[in-house]
Amino acid sequence: MNTFQKIWCRTFQTVMKYASAILPWREPEILDLTGGALGLGAFVKTKGYKKVFVVTGPNVYRKGLADQLIKGLEESGVPYALFNRVVNNPTIDNIEEAFALYKAEGCDAIIALGGGSPMDLAKVVGARAARPSMPVKKMKGLLKIIKRIPDLYAIPTTAGSGSETTLAAVVSDSVTHEKYPINDLTLIPRYAILDPQLTAALPPQTTATTGMDALTHAVEAYIGRSNTKKTKESAEKAVKLIFDNLLTAYEHGDDLAARRNMQTASYYAGVAFTRAYVGYVHALAHALGGFYGTPHGLANSVLLPVVLEYYGESAHKPLARLAEIVGISGADDAAKATKFIEKIKEMNAAMQIPSTIDGIDPADVPEMAKRAAAEGNPLYPVPRLLGADELEKIYGLIM
Repeated sequence: MNTFQKIWCRTFQTVMKYASAILPWREPEILDLTGGALGLGAFVKTKGYKKVFVVTGPNVYRKGLADQLIKGLEESGVPYALFNRVVNNPTIDNIEEAFALYKAEGCDAIIALGGGSPMDLAKVVGARAARPSMPVKKMKGLLKIIKRIPDLYAIPTTAGSGSETTLAAVVSDSVTHEKYPINDLTLIPRYAILDPQLTAALPPQTTATTGMDALTHAVEAYIGRSNTKKTKESAEKAVKLIFDNLLTAYEHGDDLAARRNMQTASYYAGVAFTRAYVGYVHALAHALGGFYGTPHGLANSVLLPVVLEYYGESAHKPLARLAEIVGISGADDAAKATKFIEKIKEMNAAMQIPSTIDGIDPADVPEMAKRAAAEGNPLYPVPRLLGADELEKIYGLIM
């Protein structure tokens, strides 16, 4: 990246940071309901919606995780339509299929149950409802929707994506293999329900990669240059909770205290990155997801320590502070940062997360790097700016 490009990126990021200070940021209202998801029906009934649109994935539905939610809606007499065909890394076609059902059923509110994919799809269905003449492709980027979407209730069944609190939805184009974020304040859910019972049956490997996804959100937000006092505090809380609870949740899935703490960590991480943004870990991971369908949590888990090392000295000071928060000491910032990154590698190894991604075709790497650079620059306020050539090198480190 040449000097002019770097000046442009930093200028853009500075303007965005100050402009963000006057935007109407909000957080979802956390509903503390008796019975968790089961109790949502009674609350929704008070809102007087014509019909709610329940969005979930086939695995979540097949495992019965939607049963309590649906039972609560039926017992409360809330009309609903069910879409349980969300694919991993939801595509434009998948979104349009869901939106067609939303319209046909006359829905006016949305409940998303699942991980990041159902919530992403639900957000974009809401965006399509608010802006029916705008194709999904035109929503790519920042603040393209503006108009309020239908009330969105988010119920996470994983502790990782933080989608229940963020302004982002990630969309895949099955034709171009592009995967990109849509960012708009209107996409932040109105309500969030954190029910640890819904995560108790997660397989250990899913627990691991979604937990490291949450860690990636918190760390990338924290080391970036667009933090506020609130985002720093939220990221610090998230990192401490993850370091203290993720291995327990991985090894003892029925430990509801650890599960609840991981849900709380994911929420805090979402609060942090929805305002402070993420970085090149996400840009690189999105390209992997677009080309190969690589699960987002897995891609982030593998890339996080590699990218942090690549940043070098530019990230040492904030990483050293995070190291101190989790009880890691060292002679100086460089030593603390190095130990923090090593601890991430140790956590990955303990949870059997690989250090490489299988199946990357070297011929695809230049295009993936180009797309990652286009996503990250100039938007992401990373500690060290990288061009496509350097992002290619990072892909080489995980092949």
